[in-house]
Amino acid sequence: TGPMSSECLGNLLRITLSTEYFEDKYLSFSVVDQSGIAWELDEAMAAQCGYTVTYSNWSSIEFRASAVSCHSHLEKDVFTVTIKIKASHTPDMKNAATHLKSASCHYGPWSPRELICESNYMEVSVRRDVPQTIKDFLQDEPEDWTLVFPEAKAEEASIWQIIFHQPEEKRALLVSNAWSAGYGLNATDSRVLLRVPYTAAQVQLVEDQGITFSVVRSSTFYKHGWMILVVDTAVACPVGGVDYVNKTITWTVPKYIPPLSAGATSFKDVLVEAGVDLHKLSAKEMASRKYVLSNDLNAITMKVPIGAEGGYYKTSVSNGQLGEKYTINLFLEHQWEDNKWGLTKHTIIKEIETPFEHTELVITSNSNLSARLMNVAVGTFLPDVELVNLTTEGVTVSVPEAVQHGYLIHRTRYANGSQAYIIQVPLDAPSLKKEYMREDLRAYTLNVTLAFITHPSSETFVVPVTALSAVKDAVLPRARGFCDGRNLHLIITHGNVDQNWLPFISNWHLTPEAAQKHNYSLKDDGTHLTISVPFLSSHVNYEGFHTSGIKASLYVTLKDGITLANMRDFSVSCRFSPSELIQCLPNGTVIITAIKLVGGADLDTSLLVLRDRQCKPSLVTEKTATFKFSVNTCGTSRKFNSTAMTYENEVLYFRPGNDTPIYQLNFLCSYAVRQTVDVQYESKKNPPPSIKPGFGSLALSLKLFKEKSYSELYEESEYPVVKYLREALYFEVELLQPKDARLDLNLNDCWATNSRSQDSLPQWHIIIHGCENSKDSYRTVFHKVNYSLRVKFPQHLKRFEVRMFTFVQGTTLLQE
Repeated sequence: TGPMSSECLGNLLRITLSTEYFEDKYLSFSVVDQSGIAWELDEAMAAQCGYTVTYSNWSSIEFRASAVSCHSHLEKDVFTVTIKIKASHTPDMKNAATHLKSASCHYGPWSPRELICESNYMEVSVRRDVPQTIKDFLQDEPEDWTLVFPEAKAEEASIWQIIFHQPEEKRALLVSNAWSAGYGLNATDSRVLLRVPYTAAQVQLVEDQGITFSVVRSSTFYKHGWMILVVDTAVACPVGGVDYVNKTITWTVPKYIPPLSAGATSFKDVLVEAGVDLHKLSAKEMASRKYVLSNDLNAITMKVPIGAEGGYYKTSVSNGQLGEKYTINLFLEHQWEDNKWGLTKHTIIKEIETPFEHTELVITSNSNLSARLMNVAVGTFLPDVELVNLTTEGVTVSVPEAVQHGYLIHRTRYANGSQAYIIQVPLDAPSLKKEYMREDLRAYTLNVTLAFITHPSSETFVVPVTALSAVKDAVLPRARGFCDGRNLHLIITHGNVDQNWLPFISNWHLTPEAAQKHNYSLKDDGTHLTISVPFLSSHVNYEGFHTSGIKASLYVTLKDGITLANMRDFSVSCRFSPSELIQCLPNGTVIITAIKLVGGADLDTSLLVLRDRQCKPSLVTEKTATFKFSVNTCGTSRKFNSTAMTYENEVLYFRPGNDTPIYQLNFLCSYAVRQTVDVQYESKKNPPPSIKPGFGSLALSLKLFKEKSYSELYEESEYPVVKYLREALYFEVELLQPKDARLDLNLNDCWATNSRSQDSLPQWHIIIHGCENSKDSYRTVFHKVNYSLRVKFPQHLKRFEVRMFTFVQGTTLLQE
């Protein structure tokens, strides 16, 4: 049958468009008249001219035309309608394909009065071959004509005039005015026609037997020879009368309603038939579908079970919620005789739609591990639903774009016409959230919002989808450790689950900045994380001390970057020589570092002492204490033999009020008593030493510390520092670069100003030519800088102490 097929249905012609051919296309309808002119249809013209376009039954498209539509060609009992349809893939209708369809239908004989109640218009057609005289014309209110007739007589030169009867007034319109108001009027050799859109101004809502009708009470005048004749063109169509009880649709239509029965006194039913989609159903067919048609004295009633054959479900959206409505296109043909019109044929087309009913969707997910795909099925939907886009992590993409991003989207159709969408996502897709669960399991989570549209109503709704799949593909990080002479090293090989895990030593987050501050090494090349920590550091655990060596361990924990839960523990343990703790310098200076073993939690390293308890550590950390002293001090004992002199001392820890040490570390330094060294030399007169000026790049820093021990400095976030008058300030100047042991740092001048500018006035000198200011009431105090783990070159640092002061002028305090 091609893209279009036609069907004659009494005084209506139906043309059905092929769903397969016109699916997903934009359509334009035109009606072609006898001159070949195409008149494009819009809603107003369709209602005025007797045309109806419906989109129903899951995108089925119908065009219906009345036998007396505007551009129908009537010849005897045959009417012909020609339509032109343009179909395009774009709304601007570019590159549209054009389709012409012409169909003819035989209809007859005509009843004296025929009424059609279409979905978008009301139509009345009456015979005019036997004109009625004015005095014999019967109306609801006989006095109407005494008012109407003078108006008609005054316009007797015109061909058409229509009078609308309303309770408050009577209004006369010429044909041209009636057409402008949206009414359709026509006349053939034997009939007069009036067509009224439901939205017309003269439509009244009238109630009869509790059911609402759209009613137009009108009289149409026309010239017949030298006479002005009039016909009753009243029309009424039910707009109510539908109830939904116990899953059943009940449609009630009252018989012989007043606007149509005015002037008649006797009635007789001739025919009552009903059906679906303009197809009449026999009593047997109705019974098989469980329809019930009853014809009572005053009303015709039709009952249809919701979901019965003949109707269909369509998707509906209410407040963003998905649901469905059952729709059925019923029609009723009622023919009766009365003593005014003779035979009247009343055809009513009624599209009934049940109330919104919420539906639940089923979302299922599974994984195809061999193909590494997550499969999500969403459904089921009715055929009028289409997936249009997907949103993940705030980014919305259309279905074609989603396919380009690696999504595979399929639509599965079932035998009953319903459908489901299958969405396949590669497990490696960035939109999938991957989370380590346990052992070798990883959880893959898909969070996507699907947006749908319904056809042809263009309603939209969204379906949030969360799918979870556990896959045994987790690769955990692994590590190996080793030590060199002074450092512990841990190399962690990344897996596929630790991208957001963070390294911790105890509860201390090891960041690149923190590692640099403690002179640690932290490197990550994307595949390996390398951590190197010096043997003597505050984050190394000392677990055993023997003459054979010191057992030192480094413990690293990888924690989840969000929850900070412990995910993986690694450690490296090595034995270091005890000689790493002591340095015996040739000038008789001894540097000894005492360590706190694991388990000595109550030992305060700052309270460690030598035999002479006045000798306290020069550098203290949580786990170490470093002493620097001469062999002739701090209670050091000496022993001689023929080859060496040995100095011995010990590091001790006493509990308060107890003279028995609970910690004791013995150490010794041996120096050769007699040592012969062969030296070759040449006598040469050297010039006297001299200092020559030079040029180079120096990097210096000036820091402010909190205490005389110079162990804790003020961080940048603590500035500005607030101090009381005469309270001590501890400054340190350090030569950062170059690291040359031959260089000495000397301070020449240092002064304070009342602003940030070094050249502003007033000024007060704190150091003059390397010495304190003799005019100062509280003179600058210089502090000696000793070697420590932090201080490798004492000659590169200068430390001094200044008492807090302020600038005054007379008795007035100067402020910046």
